[in-house]
Amino acid sequence: MDELSVYEKQKFGQPLGFGKRPALLVVDFVNGFVDPEIFGGGNIPDAVRATVPLLEAARRRGLPVAFTRIVYADDGADAGVWCRKAPRLRELTEAAPASHVVDDLKPRAGELIVRKTQASAFFGTHLPGWLVAAGVDTLVVTGATTSGCVRATVIDAISYNFRPVVVTDCVGDRALEPHRANIFDMGQKYADLVTAAEAIGHFDALPAGLTA
Repeated sequence: MDELSVYEKQKFGQPLGFGKRPALLVVDFVNGFVDPEIFGGGNIPDAVRATVPLLEAARRRGLPVAFTRIVYADDGADAGVWCRKAPRLRELTEAAPASHVVDDLKPRAGELIVRKTQASAFFGTHLPGWLVAAGVDTLVVTGATTSGCVRATVIDAISYNFRPVVVTDCVGDRALEPHRANIFDMGQKYADLVTAAEAIGHFDALPAGLTA
């Protein structure tokens, strides 16, 4: 029995489907996670490029859009155990260019920027309340890295009873093996998987009254 058959036998991978009110979340597509000399590499630049038309589609339909950045205090006062595991994270301060969203996806007025100090976009942030206030039931997730902050965010999203949808060509990792493994695992346990073209098609088909 191959690996996929084991999951199918155990009834993993059931579809969640889109709900009535999706939001787009762009996780840590910041300069430092594109630059292979800092935290980037692998297929992350490709994932950023694939996210550009998806972001345009979400804006065109007036959907809620949020971005995350990892941001630590200049003096490291809020740097916890995670920064012992990956000490260069402390370089991501408010003013550091590496901590800012890449220019191709630059946030616009009215779009949320979530500053976080942990992997998940939900942990210790106001993202859950913002999503509830916006009436969101489906979280369309892009970003970096697939095996790290994207996965942590997706698990917390489903824990909060949002429907996570991972856009497979819009998430990236510095190494392709963990990227592929985590795409598979999230699809079996925590999220639906769609391509950017599929997500854009869904956004464009939404009733106008739901995107106002």
